[in-house]
Amino acid sequence: MVKIIAIDGPASVGKSTLAKKLSKKYNSPILFSGRLYRAIAFEIIKKKVDPNNIKDILKCVSSLELNNLESGNLYSSEVDTLSSLISAKKELRNKLIKFQREFPKNYCNRSKFSIIEGRDIATVIFPNADYKIFLWADAKIRAKRRYEQIVKNGKKARYKTILSEINARDKNDLTRKIAPLMPASNSVLLDTSYIDIEQAFNALKKIILEV
Repeated sequence: MVKIIAIDGPASVGKSTLAKKLSKKYNSPILFSGRLYRAIAFEIIKKKVDPNNIKDILKCVSSLELNNLESGNLYSSEVDTLSSLISAKKELRNKLIKFQREFPKNYCNRSKFSIIEGRDIATVIFPNADYKIFLWADAKIRAKRRYEQIVKNGKKARYKTILSEINARDKNDLTRKIAPLMPASNSVLLDTSYIDIEQAFNALKKIILEV
């Protein structure tokens, strides 16, 4: 029986990096659920779909493939903003729930764990997940990490702009009516503000061993 590791938390908190390290450690596949919305957002931009036209948005779901989720096109301020906006649409969320819930069965038959990273994974998608982890970090620290990552990749960035975008994203995610950002009642909370990735990774390994 595949065990579900659900990882949630705000933007730029280290969810993806830690999920990848767990995947390598336990030789288990990952579904980055947030990338599903990013992929849809990118399709909306590419096809010039009205972001308020839910029928046309739902048509974009048919083009989803796991390979598409690795595209570098999914990371831009425009995609960030739009993916946050459309992820609050109930019809789209319902359409993608089935895809997410079938991931362990379709891709994890030979693995002990299935790692699912993203919003409302432990509260809505997999409320009975074996391991529920909610990551957190101060917005200023998350903005600094994102800024350094962008610069390291040879691109230009402004710290103040990134911080503003993260604060706006947090406000939107925390206050929206559909799937607001919140930890599951029985999740393990891990604040990464003052620890590095390796320390956070070691903490997650202990959590998985102890639960």
